[in-house]
Amino acid sequence: MSERVGFVGLGIMGAGMAANLLRAGFDVVVHNRTAARAEALVAKGAQAAASPRELAERCDVVFTCVSDTPDVEQVLFGPDGLAEGLRAGSLVVDASTVSPQATRDWAERLAGTDVAFLDAPVSGGSEGAAKGTLSIMVGGEAGTVERARPFLDAMGATITHVGPVGAGQTCKLVNQILVVVSMLGVAEALVFAKAGGLDLDKTIAAVKGGAAGSWMLANRGPQVIADDWRPGFTIDLQQKDLRLVLEAADELGVPAITTATISHLYRTLQREGLGGEGNHALVKAIEHLAGIQARQD
Repeated sequence: MSERVGFVGLGIMGAGMAANLLRAGFDVVVHNRTAARAEALVAKGAQAAASPRELAERCDVVFTCVSDTPDVEQVLFGPDGLAEGLRAGSLVVDASTVSPQATRDWAERLAGTDVAFLDAPVSGGSEGAAKGTLSIMVGGEAGTVERARPFLDAMGATITHVGPVGAGQTCKLVNQILVVVSMLGVAEALVFAKAGGLDLDKTIAAVKGGAAGSWMLANRGPQVIADDWRPGFTIDLQQKDLRLVLEAADELGVPAITTATISHLYRTLQREGLGGEGNHALVKAIEHLAGIQARQD
């Protein structure tokens, strides 16, 4: 635990991830564009940095977890960005969900200054971030992954080295396809169950342990029927990820038919001002089409 670790981006995922690094006993420096978000972590023992550059100057290993590809670019290479403070031998680990091609470009630029890079996007929602049970998909060189593993182990229950730089992001996009397609199935099934007069709690209990079971059903199904739209992951962020999926699918020349349909359904919800709700609010688009709400009476 001799290496000091920095964490940039203390949003719905990053705050929990950084807190778990603190719980594991690491010396942690944090930065967030909205400085107030760092206060709770500072109260728990973290140190605050005024800029990504300052954080990089004080740390050996730096994690980033921000919203989109341009945000990572800004944190890395913008004014007072990490690149201005990183030393030869430093390691950057990006836990955001962003473009695989941009990820490869960043790794190449940083390698020119002898800075190592991993892409390590995560899955498991805000619950997993808080509990340290995330699934983490890592792209990069094997030796660099092992260097980062103690930090990754503090934040995730499943750490998988999936290939070279960029592979982590591609694997995360696979994850996002499965998440939204699963949620669409949950949405259609719950609306169907309600129309058929079933008790929704009993229906979920009956099917979640069998072949129809899924993480989204077990964790988001109960939220749907309880009219609870608190986000583990917001519609706006989910829609950003679907944009990345569709862009990559176009580059690869593969169909993403259901993903595209779900993106259009989310767009209708965004137009209704629901972008800040949890991604399980996809059910509201199906409810609108059916004229039935999937809520437990």
